[in-house]
Amino acid sequence: MTDRYAVFGHPIAHSKSPQIHAAFARQTGQDMTYEAILAPLDGFADSVTAFIAAGGCGANVTVPFKEEAFRLSSRLSPRAKHAGAVNTLMFDDGILGDNTDGAGLVGDLERNLHCPLAGRRILLLGAGGAARGVIEPLLDQSPAELVIANRTVGRAQELAELFCRGVRACGFDALDTPFDLVINATAASLAGELPPLSPSIFTAETLAYDMMYGRDTPFLSFARTHGAATADGLGMLVEQAAEAFALWRGVRPDTAPVIAALRT
Repeated sequence: MTDRYAVFGHPIAHSKSPQIHAAFARQTGQDMTYEAILAPLDGFADSVTAFIAAGGCGANVTVPFKEEAFRLSSRLSPRAKHAGAVNTLMFDDGILGDNTDGAGLVGDLERNLHCPLAGRRILLLGAGGAARGVIEPLLDQSPAELVIANRTVGRAQELAELFCRGVRACGFDALDTPFDLVINATAASLAGELPPLSPSIFTAETLAYDMMYGRDTPFLSFARTHGAATADGLGMLVEQAAEAFALWRGVRPDTAPVIAALRT
């Protein structure tokens, strides 16, 4: 019988995950289906339970259900525990919750964008769930420095204290030196807005990375205007999906042709 997988979200019609996982399945010869499921805002757990009862083997989880998926999981991977959120579920002896976002970001930066992180000065903008999910994987690459900047400094300080390991926190107004890598994990791009940043954080040697994909965001435009190289989060999307696929199917697909197909 064909194995069933899905992505749960609200909204979900925009999701590229079915297209990505269909490409992975063709590439690796896996007998599986993958669908997008719109879960009611107050009915995520019920939707997952129904999917399991119908033979579901695993699922991805997107906004706004990642923290609820964390609570629903009967077991958590170490990276899910660090992230405080779950984006990947595997239904095997209960519900295993994992978080592949950070691995997806690191994979995109190092494999696809040829941006090694060891010894680099990294600035992470934002202190919400998107930021929290990638801090531990970034730290595991031994950067020279990781600074978390947020409009509300207290939230950035909470994250810095949670992860320790030399992480520094500040407000946007305290940023006045250049970084090798600037990652936008704020919600500003969703609203078409720009965080209040100083141009001095960018140089011609800086890579400005926005987790948002599919549009040229104000953050990317601002960074490019001030000399930085830029990249959006499409590669991260595909890489985190590949991590989930490998967990479910035991084989890691080649992401490069899938990213190229989505770009065109």
